[in-house]
Amino acid sequence: MNLRNDNGNNYNPNYDQNQYSNQNQYSGYNMNGNNSNGYNTYNSNGYNMNNDMNNMNNNFNTNNNFNTNYGANQNLFNGMNNTYMAGNNGSYQQVQSAYANAERISDQKFNLILGGCLLWGFLVNVILCTVFSDSILALAVNNYIVFLIAYFVLVIVGSVMVNKSDNPTVSFIGYNLIVIPIGMIISMSLTLYVAAGYASIIPMAFGITGAVTLTMMFLSSCFPDFFASNTLGKTLGITLLVTIVIELILLITGVGSLGIIDYIVVLIFCGYIGYDWAKANQGPKTVDKAVDAAAMLYVDIANLFLRIMRILARAQR
Repeated sequence: MNLRNDNGNNYNPNYDQNQYSNQNQYSGYNMNGNNSNGYNTYNSNGYNMNNDMNNMNNNFNTNNNFNTNYGANQNLFNGMNNTYMAGNNGSYQQVQSAYANAERISDQKFNLILGGCLLWGFLVNVILCTVFSDSILALAVNNYIVFLIAYFVLVIVGSVMVNKSDNPTVSFIGYNLIVIPIGMIISMSLTLYVAAGYASIIPMAFGITGAVTLTMMFLSSCFPDFFASNTLGKTLGITLLVTIVIELILLITGVGSLGIIDYIVVLIFCGYIGYDWAKANQGPKTVDKAVDAAAMLYVDIANLFLRIMRILARAQR
């Protein structure tokens, strides 16, 4: 019986066995075999596909591990970022707190700055009275309107700078704008009193003003709640305003000044010294607050001095 292969050739067992072996040898690479080759292909390539699936699973697991590690690292980064932000905010708050504390000064330093500003103002007054007294008097006599306008402009601008600014340098400039025009008034008054023969009252007025100022500061320190009350401040302000209006009316009508008004004004500015001193010692102490307090006290002391000097001159007359 003749057996034929797929090519129609006579069957040769040796040849076909070799061919079969060769086909088995290459069956792992021949994906077209259907019979025995297909069996070999299934065994060989099936094994390889399983390996591929295992590799894919391993890669998938690796990716999962990567994602897990990435998520863990992301969470760690977020935690570090939150920690950094918290630490940064904490440091910023500490810096802000340190800056706020740095602005505050001790009571001793506060009093030294306040006293130094007052002494500076009095020194400027001494210079104006001893060096520029004649020039100031000539300006007031020859250009009275200009003198008044300059006086009010400087005082108003200086007061605004002192009250509105939190910068001690700006406040000190405003303080000087107040000191100069008031110092010019004091200089002109002293010149007139000396010319009128009342030179002896000047040192007496200085002494009384100093004693009254220290006394009011002492009382203000003993009774801070009373002197720092808003009721006292409003009462002093209204009383001073009414007194100024009355004096203007008396001046316009030609009646002249009444002696009782001088005593009322002295009492008003005594109260203002105690009030401004009590307000200065309330709350945190700062350099700007010391300059502002010095400006207020200077105005109080200067007005008190002028009124005491007028009372002494009237008494000597």
